Amino acid sequence: MGGLANLGISLPTLIAQIINFAILLGLMYLVAYRPIMRMFDERSRKIKESMEQTEYIKEQAAGAEEEAEKRIEAASRDGQELVARAVRTGEEVRQQAQQEAKQDAESLINRARTEIQRERDEAIGELRKEFADLTILAAGKVIDRSLDKEAHRQIIDKVLKESTTLKKG
Repeated sequence: MGGLANLGISLPTLIAQIINFAILLGLMYLVAYRPIMRMFDERSRKIKESMEQTEYIKEQAAGAEEEAEKRIEAASRDGQELVARAVRTGEEVRQQAQQEAKQDAESLINRARTEIQRERDEAIGELRKEFADLTILAAGKVIDRSLDKEAHRQIIDKVLKESTTLKKG
């Protein structure tokens, strides 16, 4: 023991300090170490839960993104189908309008032909009357007497009718 005393260490003080250190270490273990370790464990558990939740959210986001892409593709297909349908409808409307315009044009042409035929017939009738009047007038001047206009008109109409039937036949 003499060697420790030469170093300035007293054995009873050394034992008291070792016992004090052991008691302090035990108290620190009970009071500080366990609660700190519990805090670390709780923190670790929360971090792990956050990581799991983050992974779950990532999976949901990926699923939602895929669903959104599918919906966009479906909407695009529907839009293209609507455009195609509108083009077909437009083409049908255009064709119907052309057909109606063609029918209207044919109707106008037929009415114009009928009107022209009627006016032509009226003009021919007027020409016949004037021709009959001129013929009677000329015949009256040639014979130098007044003829029965009605009788001559009937004769001239008969001649004109015969001449038109000869031209048609």
